[in-house]
Amino acid sequence: MGFFLTIEGVEGAGKTTAKAVVLRWLQECGHEFIATREPGGTPLAEQLRALVLGEHEEQVSDTTELLLMFAARSQNLSERIEPSLAAGKVVVCDRFTDATYAYQSGGRGIDEQRIAVLEQLVQGDRRPDMTLLLDVAPEVGLARARGRATAEGGELDRIEQEAIEFFHRVRSVYLQRAARFADQYVVIDASQSVANVEQQIVGALQARLG
Repeated sequence: MGFFLTIEGVEGAGKTTAKAVVLRWLQECGHEFIATREPGGTPLAEQLRALVLGEHEEQVSDTTELLLMFAARSQNLSERIEPSLAAGKVVVCDRFTDATYAYQSGGRGIDEQRIAVLEQLVQGDRRPDMTLLLDVAPEVGLARARGRATAEGGELDRIEQEAIEFFHRVRSVYLQRAARFADQYVVIDASQSVANVEQQIVGALQARLG
C-alpha cells in the first residue's frame, strides 16, 4: 500500500534540501515515488496555497486559515496522495497535518481538538508512515529564509512574517509531537552541515525503506 513520508520543520530548516536528498536516494534505490507539498500539490490546492500565504486587504481569520489548509489537503489526498499509495508508491510530502498542529494550534493558539475533528473528517486514519523533522532554532531558520528571499528577489510570505515568538511555539509543538509519536518521527539536527544532515536523512531512509 505504498509508504507515506513527510518532511516538517520551521521556515529555513532546510526542507527543500532534505526533500532533494530523499528523492535522489529513492531514485538511486529504484523506488517508485511522487513528490508533493502542502498546502498545494494539485492545481486547485495550489490556488488555495496562494490564498493562505498571500497578502490580503482584509485580515485572514485563524479559522479561515485552518479551513483553507484542510481544503487544500483534502484535494491533495484525493487526487495525488491516496492514488499513489494505493499504487504502491512512496509519497514524499513537504509538510502535512503535523504542520497544522504546529502552526495553527501552536502558533495561532487554535484548540488542537478542533484540528483533530478536521483531521478525521479529511483523512480518516491516514497518517504518515515516517516524518523527518528538520529541527533548528527559529532565529537561524528565519535568517536563512530571509537570505533565500533576498537572493531570489522575493519577499517573505504572510506566515513567514510572523513574530519570532510565533515560531518558537511552532517548534515547541513539533518537538512535543516528535516525543509523542516517536515511531513516526525522526528528528534531524538541521543546524549541522549539509553533509551531516544528508547523512542522517539517508541513515533514516535505509532503516525504514532499506
